Amino acid sequence: MKIADSDLAGAELFLVRTFDAPRALVWEAWTDTEHLKRWMGPRDYPASVYEADFRVGGKWRACLQSTEGGADLWQGGVYREIVPHERIVFTFVWDEPHPAHSHNMLVTVTLADKGGKTELTFRQQFLPSTAERDGHAYGWGSCFDRLAEHLAASD
Repeated sequence: MKIADSDLAGAELFLVRTFDAPRALVWEAWTDTEHLKRWMGPRDYPASVYEADFRVGGKWRACLQSTEGGADLWQGGVYREIVPHERIVFTFVWDEPHPAHSHNMLVTVTLADKGGKTELTFRQQFLPSTAERDGHAYGWGSCFDRLAEHLAASD
């Protein structure tokens, strides 16, 4: 996994991860709510709710629930672009009480076939600060660890 700063230091997160699973399965894991409920959210804040109207203009919403009893963190957005098996673009915004609530971000997920494995390129733009970028790097990194485990169990 790589993390890189952009010209907008602290405002963009860029991650690349290769999964030992075919692209069709990784795509399904990103587009089917039953899959998403099993891996979305960091290990210490897994999603307890995940709802999605997977179409351009459709909305998604999730609740991350602390394993330590902390406050529920709600997030959501709108799907902006969908290219089957290749790319998903969606907005991302936290609800209150998250400190960055109401700040709209943009996420682009790109999937590439790498000989039966799948390279996922993840880009999150317009983060409000370096601290938020670093927090999201941890959160998405943990999500992707959980996704790898889910894919291995689903294959």
